[in-house]
Amino acid sequence: MSVRAVRMSPSYSVLRHADASSIVFRDERGPITATQFLADVAALAAVLPEDDYVVNLCTNRYRFTVALIAALQRRQVTLLPMSDVPTPLAALAQEYRRLYVLVDEPVAPMGLRVFRFPTGVTHTAIGAIPEFPSEQPAVVLFTSGSTGAPVPYPRSWGALNASTDAAARRLEVADLAGASVLGTVPHQHSYGLESIIILSLRHGFTIHGTRPLLPADILAQLARMSAPRILVTTPIHLRSLVAHAEAAPPIDRILCATAPLTPDLARLAEDRFGAPLYEIYGCSEVGQIAVRRTIATLEWRCIDGIELREQDGDVWASGCAAATEAPLNDIIELKSPRRFLLHSRKSDVVNIAGKRSSLSFLNFQLNAIDGVRDGVFMVPADAASVTRLTAYVVAPGLSSAEILAALRRVLDPAFLPRPLYILDALPRNSLGKLSRHAMEQLTRAVKR
Repeated sequence: MSVRAVRMSPSYSVLRHADASSIVFRDERGPITATQFLADVAALAAVLPEDDYVVNLCTNRYRFTVALIAALQRRQVTLLPMSDVPTPLAALAQEYRRLYVLVDEPVAPMGLRVFRFPTGVTHTAIGAIPEFPSEQPAVVLFTSGSTGAPVPYPRSWGALNASTDAAARRLEVADLAGASVLGTVPHQHSYGLESIIILSLRHGFTIHGTRPLLPADILAQLARMSAPRILVTTPIHLRSLVAHAEAAPPIDRILCATAPLTPDLARLAEDRFGAPLYEIYGCSEVGQIAVRRTIATLEWRCIDGIELREQDGDVWASGCAAATEAPLNDIIELKSPRRFLLHSRKSDVVNIAGKRSSLSFLNFQLNAIDGVRDGVFMVPADAASVTRLTAYVVAPGLSSAEILAALRRVLDPAFLPRPLYILDALPRNSLGKLSRHAMEQLTRAVKR
């Protein structure tokens, strides 16, 4: 009689810190050890409601992480919408029936069952560090809504960990044992979840619970952290940090994502902080896809376990590190199955009077003007066909005429904005992105 071997799926541990006394988090209360963290997870898991899905809206990064792991222990899937606005949350409840909302701050009535993160729960004795099977559903991430309505993308626990491990090898963080991690991005987004939370849990790093946004606050927090230091941020925050006059503490690694950086900004950031800067390219469907050292090359190199191929005019990503096989929504020039140039989003391409350009290129030229702090080109939403573009610019000290004169030196007249609005600020979200809804509201406001 033959015996068939049963292949067990791999499992991933919650923590990979050196020992029980290792510092997993630092927040306003001070250091939190691995023992304390796991005890808090067990205590919360014991009191969570009996449901299938939890919308984790915890604003505190430590409580968010405790709740994420506690939900896994209860085999609950965490939903991570990009907004806590009541109407989108109510729509979630129609799709995910057995659902509750977990919060750590008072919230306005939202018509959904709300569970408040408890205080003073009895800490539970812990045994072995929890492990969860690779195939266990972990989270459902949602797109930011920058190109329309948010779309859900589920991730298993294994997909989150495999993608983060593969990216970490390209980010060369293995030599940063005991690193302190500061993130300016929200933990509910895939970038913050993978590059702050999961990366730190997988590599024994210490997560700093604050999320500073202003340059002075970011620099002050970095100065208080012990070395080695990792900053996880976005182009919009990097730009403000580079322009800030205050002295910057040296750090050991800068990670950046959500929009491509210019080599000039990457070089300024590296010079200011004395650290290598790596960009991460990914998408909600697949997860993390590629990394590049921006000052060294414009080419992106796929992380281990990801390969790209052309099929029917699209570029597809697949492999063991991909959450799913999917086409990419960007214009990509393949150099090989694992190397490519990123040009722009497919939705960015505009054709005016028979001439083609991309909104990404136009935005680059606009933001390269000396004195422009922020700016964006938009296709008018009410246009039956694209015959003109609108621009919104934050540029204290510059007039519309001066900005248009600078654009005439680098753009074909067909792409000059008509009209151009000068504003105090653009309605960017916590990732530095401009959602379609926010820009529609802005357009209505400036036309009044």
